[in-house]
Parts: sequence; structure tokens; C-alpha cells
Amino acid sequence: MRGFSVVDAARCLLAGGAQILQLRHKGHWPRSVFQDAECIRALCREAHAQFVVNDRADMAMLLDAGLHVGQEDLPPREARRLMGPGAMLGYSTHNAEQLAAAAAEPVDYLAIGPIFPTGSKQNPDAAVGLEALARYRKLTGRPLVAIGGIRRDTARAVLDAGADSTAVIGDMLPQPCTAESLRERISEWQQLTRK
Repeated sequence: MRGFSVVDAARCLLAGGAQILQLRHKGHWPRSVFQDAECIRALCREAHAQFVVNDRADMAMLLDAGLHVGQEDLPPREARRLMGPGAMLGYSTHNAEQLAAAAAEPVDYLAIGPIFPTGSKQNPDAAVGLEALARYRKLTGRPLVAIGGIRRDTARAVLDAGADSTAVIGDMLPQPCTAESLRERISEWQQLTRK
């Protein structure tokens, strides 16, 4: 991760005040990834922050973490059966139809995006944009997390359009990525997103 270990990055982000960390790992989970996830889980517990993994209910269960699933993953209803009623469960949506269908799903929050074009995903869905985000906000009473291409210069507009929070990858990781630069970056994000 830009020359910085994922565990060290998690430590810095949590020290900077991050309240939710998602380990976004696609594909096979070798032992090294699981060990990193265990370390991050322990760091999150110490910081009283929520730890979430993507796609994999089995890993979320083993780690006692929250789970975030997408449109092509295990359906949320089945994920909830596995995870139980107390686990955090989120679900990605990309348009009005998916957001409306998600109303029947037993999830704690919904993600919508990409809001802007993003480079962190292969074959991303079409960008939603701020106007559609404002319309989509009216379709659900659940917490709505905006994701995709969000940067410091667009974060306030995304929140003003109706998102309850933002999920950020690229703009959270400065160049060079050091402990100090990560702490500064999370501090910048916290200042930008305070309502």
C-alpha cells in the first residue's frame, strides 16, 4: 500500500480518529492477509472503532467484524443469516433501482456510488453524480454512505447532497505515505466532513 503496510496504515488512521475501517481485499485470503486482518481488528477494538471486511462473510465471522457486500456477492439476507442480528452489515448500490430493492434487505447502511469516476475498481459502474445522489437520498431512511472518487475538494458537496458519510480510498493515502502524512490526512478529512 504505497510502500506502507496495511497494519501500520490502520494504526495511523485510528490514531488520527478514524471510527470505521474497512479492509477491502478482493480475491483469495492467504494466511498473511488473515493475520493482517487480525491485527487490524485488535487495533480497532483498542480504538473503539468498527472493523469491516468486504465480500467475505466467513472472514467477517472469524474476525468478529462487520461485513460489506456488493451486488454480485452473497445476498444481504443470506449474509444476515450467517452474521446474526448484532453484526454490522452494509450493501452497495449503484442506481435508483438497486437502492429501492435494498429497502427489503436486512442491512444497517447502504452505500451508493461511484459518485465520481474512480480508479480503485475494475469495471466500475457509471458515476452517479451529485444531483442523482440528492434524489437517491430521498429513497431511503437508512444511513447512506457515498463512495467512489471522493476527494477532499468534493467531500463537502457530497455530504451536502445527502450522504451521511463518505468511504474513501485513494485520497486517504498521501504520497509519500508515512505515519505522519497519514495522520495529517485523516485530520484534514475530519475537518472537511464535520457538519
